[in-house]
Amino acid sequence: KTYHVTGWRVGYCVAPAPLMDEICKIHQFLMFSADTPMQYAFAEHMADPQTWLSLAAFYQRKRDLLVNLLADSPFRLLPSAGSFFLLADYSHFSDERDSEMVKRLIVDYGVATIPLSAFYTDGTDNKLIRLSFAKDEATLRAGAQALCRVKPR
Repeated sequence: KTYHVTGWRVGYCVAPAPLMDEICKIHQFLMFSADTPMQYAFAEHMADPQTWLSLAAFYQRKRDLLVNLLADSPFRLLPSAGSFFLLADYSHFSDERDSEMVKRLIVDYGVATIPLSAFYTDGTDNKLIRLSFAKDEATLRAGAQALCRVKPR
């Protein structure tokens, strides 16, 4: 994410359900490392200090843009510092589980978000979804425009 290459995880797995349950428990924690060719590319890219010295301002602009674009949305945004994500509270307009809200946003509005309950071992649901702003401006604008149309339930 630091070097704007999010989503470069490649592969798939098919297994019997009991085995897949175990694989899923560790999958997320194994998928944060980069492959060897990517490591060489990063090393070359990092030779220029400006590639990392300008990152804070780069992501600040993206975060500020998304916050501004969502000002008229029904979501309440939590403060975000030092992250690529915003947390959006919807508890004041829906009692849907976060996993259901995420599905509705995908199906009805074409926006993929992440339910925060996915990060809790017990599935705690605080009516929060996670939005990434590590995207290009057109994607941020389109996503925010769709989220501003979300209807209460």
